[in-house]
Amino acid sequence: MILAIAMVAPAPTAYAEDEGILRVYMNSARVLKLDRPVSKVIVGNAEVADATVADSKTIVLTGRSYGTTNLVLLDADGNAIVDERILVSIDEASTVRVFKSTARTVLSCTPNCEEHAQTGATP
Repeated sequence: MILAIAMVAPAPTAYAEDEGILRVYMNSARVLKLDRPVSKVIVGNAEVADATVADSKTIVLTGRSYGTTNLVLLDADGNAIVDERILVSIDEASTVRVFKSTARTVLSCTPNCEEHAQTGATP
């Protein structure tokens, strides 16, 4: 039996560097401040992410499940203010992956290590 434990790299920035998409962590919120007022908010898959209007220029994104979706924000004239892909994942800064033979376990260590709940699509 092979056992390997690895700590992952520090948490990525809001945008995934190689893909240019907005990253939101599962069960966490991220605030988007806008230059123009929003009239309509569209989320491609509400099971992956949720968008709440805090005020006309502030949107709060919440990661609900693993996966990708898109966010479209329209102004009063129907013009797109934002049209971005969203990636919802776990905060890998405080995770440990344990590989045992062919099985993989992800532990969230904040502050104590507990097995990460596997909801939604696999990351």
